[in-house]
Amino acid sequence: MTRVGEDFLLVGRLVGRDATALAALYDRYSGPVYSLAFRIVRDPSTAEEITQDVFLKFWRQPDRFDPARGAFASWLLRSAHNRAIDVIRAQRASNHAADVELALLEVRDESPLPEERAWLREERTLVRDALGQLPENQRTVLELAYFGGFTQWQIAERTREPLGTIKTRTRLALMKL
Repeated sequence: MTRVGEDFLLVGRLVGRDATALAALYDRYSGPVYSLAFRIVRDPSTAEEITQDVFLKFWRQPDRFDPARGAFASWLLRSAHNRAIDVIRAQRASNHAADVELALLEVRDESPLPEERAWLREERTLVRDALGQLPENQRTVLELAYFGGFTQWQIAERTREPLGTIKTRTRLALMKL
């Protein structure tokens, strides 16, 4: 089955409130969502909050995704992009009192519950533990790609390794995870 087909099934399960479907989608897409958010906001903690917000919003309103309009991955990354831009706009407008009040209201509306934050924190810990089990060269490639926001070409340039080697390490690491 293709990734798009798997995503479609997972989204269907999530609409039925299946938390394991959310976990599977989070495992699959939290890295790309974080990388995109980080490239826009340039702050790790803000990018992490955006990642959590995007998945939490999807959990709360799974029917917002319409498979007839495109792939889930595209929709999710567009949601992350929009959220990151909203954060940047809110930061730029911080010296206007009315805009600050509006931004704070939006953040309060999307703030996860303490139980949800704990669950997301636990998921992050599991991912980091799994990364810790990988050989160093494979772990480095994944960390640069998913947490650093680098492309495979940029990683090859940065590590002075051939692009083919970087692609192989990425594939092997993802298979081990």
